[in-house]
Amino acid sequence: MKPETLSFFDKVYEVARLIPYGRVTSYGAIAKYLGAARSARMVGYAMNGSGGKDVPAHRVVNRKGLLTGKHHFDGTNLMEQLLESEGIKVIDSQIQDFDVVFWEPSEEL
Repeated sequence: MKPETLSFFDKVYEVARLIPYGRVTSYGAIAKYLGAARSARMVGYAMNGSGGKDVPAHRVVNRKGLLTGKHHFDGTNLMEQLLESEGIKVIDSQIQDFDVVFWEPSEEL
């Protein structure tokens, strides 16, 4: 499929698949990278609908490093557990050292 024919959600999934292991990004950072800076909420909707598409949705959080999408994951703390298994420290649904583990697609891609 040619990139220009991809849906917005598919473009979001492509970016999310590029987030390195042990790093996170934000809904807004993905939206900004895709040229849709005011579409962070749409990125969130895409992450919510990404089940079964091999998308590391657990690596996408809000702009403050909060796990606002955690209720969309199966299990009580699955999002947190997935992040911690990658070496990311989470306390009270807040990523610790967020500035250190943050991955900015506009700078990295």
